[in-house]
Formats: sequence, C-alpha cells, structure tokens
Amino acid sequence: MNKITESNILEALKVVKDPDLHRDIVTLNFVKNVNINDRDVSFTIELTTPACPVRDELKAASIRAIKDSIEGVGNVEVEMTSNVTRHENKQKESILPGVRNTIAVASGKGGVGKSTVAVNLAVALANDGARVGLVDADVYGPSIPLMMGITGRPQVKNQRLQPIEKWDIKVMSIGFLVDPMQAVIWRGPMASGAVKQFMSDVDWGELDYLVFDLPPGTGDIQLTLVQTIPLTGAVIVTTPQDISLADARKGFKMFEKVNVPVFGIVENMSYYICSHCGHREEIFDNGGGRKAAEELGVPFLGEIPIYTNIRLSGDTGIPLVKNHQYQTQAEFISQISRNLAAQISIRNANQEAEQAVDIQLM
Repeated sequence: MNKITESNILEALKVVKDPDLHRDIVTLNFVKNVNINDRDVSFTIELTTPACPVRDELKAASIRAIKDSIEGVGNVEVEMTSNVTRHENKQKESILPGVRNTIAVASGKGGVGKSTVAVNLAVALANDGARVGLVDADVYGPSIPLMMGITGRPQVKNQRLQPIEKWDIKVMSIGFLVDPMQAVIWRGPMASGAVKQFMSDVDWGELDYLVFDLPPGTGDIQLTLVQTIPLTGAVIVTTPQDISLADARKGFKMFEKVNVPVFGIVENMSYYICSHCGHREEIFDNGGGRKAAEELGVPFLGEIPIYTNIRLSGDTGIPLVKNHQYQTQAEFISQISRNLAAQISIRNANQEAEQAVDIQLM
C-alpha cells in the first residue's frame, strides 16, 4: 500500500477540470490546505465565486478522483470556499477601490422587467454568499426602493453617503433622495452626474459585485452612463418575441461601442404555467432571447417564466429569491445568477492570462 502524500493527492486532482475555465483545479490553484491524517485526507477548494454553478459537481468529482487514484485512502473531506476574482480597471480602482466587479443590467426598451431581474440577480448572488451592492441608475424611474421594501434616507458618515442595507444588499437610489411624488426632470449630464456621485460619494466598502440597474433604451443618456461607469460587463434583459432580437442587438451594439463585454442575455416572461391545470402557454411567443444570444455570439444565461408571485414580490418589497414560499420559482433566477458569476470568472481569468502574456513579451 503506497504512502499518501500531498504530491499524489494533487496529481490525482489534476483530472478534475473546471468546465468554464477549461483547466484543472490544481493548475488553477484552487486546491488549498491539504492535510493528511494517517489514511484520511482533507483539503479546501477555493473557487472564483461562491455562486459557482458547478460547485457540488467539483466537490463530488474531487472526492471520486482521490478514491479512484489512491489505494487504501480513508475518509476524504473537502471544504468549499471562494475568493471572487477582481476585474482590473484603473478607473474602477480610483473611484470604487473596494469593488471587485461591476455589472450593468440593461434592456433595449422598457417593459421587459429589467429592474425585477436586476433586484433578484443581486439578491441571488448574496444568497450564495457574495458581498453585493445595487445601484438604481434609472434616475427617471427609480423602482428599486419599492422592490426592495426600503423606506427612509441614507445617512452621512465621514462626509460620505452610507448605502441602505436590506436583504444582505447595499443599495443606493435617487428614490431615497427625492420626493416619490415628484418627477425627476434632468438632462443627460445631470443624470450621469448623479450616478457618478453614487460611485464616488457612497461608502460601498468591500464588495464582490456591484450591480447597476440602467434606464431602459439605448439613447444618449444610456450611452453616457455606460461611459461613466467602469464596467466589468453587462447583462441584457429581453422578452421572447422575435422583435426582441432587434432590441437586444441595439443593447449589444451600445456596449460594443464602448468596449464593454456582454456576459449574456436573460429572457424574461418566457412563458406562463397555469397554477390550476399546469398548462404551459407561450403568451409572448418563444425563443427570442436564445435566438438573440446565438446570433450575437454571447451566452444565453437563462429564462424566467411569468409568475404572479414575481409581481407580488416586487409590490411587497420581498424579492422572490428571498421568499421561502417560492423556492421552486426562485431556482430559475438563482441558476441565472450562477451562470452570470461563471461568465464574470471567465472574463477575469482571460484578462489575467492576457496580462501575463503581455508581461512575458515586455
């Protein structure tokens, strides 16, 4: 019976590959704290996000790899942790030094449920253990306070606004600062100036993800905001109709114009399932979001059916993914948030590889 060593443990684990990063977990430096006690083995796998969509599969594959490769091994314990990767961006570091990644949630037009998606994606990421903030950048129609169930105004400490915390999310919205019955009538520079203040004058602290709910459309104000915010990438929300392809393409072109990668497309209001008979009705046709993703060459992050409970959650200020009564419905959104987190990890890994090549060529 061969002696169990850290070397042969690591060798055994080289068969376990991250399906998104396409490298084994040893090469990726995910394996930490290897401990051997007689024939028992324990180690930690440190992932690039707590919202990893294949977390359980990697753990099971690692245990199987050890038992299949090392004769006579005893108990194998694997602790799963995470350390979210950082998007390297000089502008971001200067105004958001504690924020690792910034994500815009956008739509080519209004009425597709963009804010509902933004809120639930942010809360779903936090549910998985990430540190998350949410900026209501839709200064003309701020709906985040209602959807998050937040009233009141942010406090000022050390001459900086303190974001209001709810559902494990740090939130800032123009809705906290203006009369809810008063229309916000601003020109583009004023709106972008407000969003800039939400970055530089707010004490966000340390965050893994800061989500920006952008105003709908692709006009001057949206383009100005996208140029103002140092973004890691964006998510485009659409609906199933074929016409959604045109709107998604507009959003994609806007981000392409300012060199912001699109992490993928989310199809909202995909279909309706009758709560009485279970019949599926495709009210708004079918497949527009997936078709848009295929034609634009970006990932399709997932689809969200029409649920009355999503509307109720938004009206009552309890995000669907926080309401334990709706766990089945919430799983759609949770999976989308994990797919998004995986795309962010891929983007950051590619950036790190490119920087390493640049250093070698210097």
